[in-house]
Amino acid sequence: MKFKHLAILSIIIFATSNTGCTEKITSNQTQTQTPNTKAVADGNFKAREHPTQGKVSVITEKGKRYLEFDQNFKTDNGPDLFVILHRSDAPPVNGIQEKDYVNIAPLQKISGTQRYVLPDNVKLAEFKSVAIWCRQFNATFGYAVLKV
Repeated sequence: MKFKHLAILSIIIFATSNTGCTEKITSNQTQTQTPNTKAVADGNFKAREHPTQGKVSVITEKGKRYLEFDQNFKTDNGPDLFVILHRSDAPPVNGIQEKDYVNIAPLQKISGTQRYVLPDNVKLAEFKSVAIWCRQFNATFGYAVLKV
């Protein structure tokens, strides 16, 4: 008899915990666009030295700017990978000059959704692309032209 009451109670708890105002995110949706975010620019990654794919968006949220890679982002693994903003709309495969880019952050992971804060002092209008750059070999893995 105790087992029967426990089973009924478990079913009731399970049923009520799965209802409400939650929204399921499917595998082809991103959870990035909320009422407080605004897309400023975006672009699709292209391969340079290594296969690179996915989409990057520049978004603002609560007064901060971010580079945001979508769930389809993917590049090869490599040493010393960084996310940079480059002044050219097609960064060179190798030999990037220090005057032509600003380093945003080390690459968090080689695939999937990720977000990087853009420093306040970075003037986005001065840069035409986002690139995945291997600092050790000064090689561009891939890049995306930013379109406003």
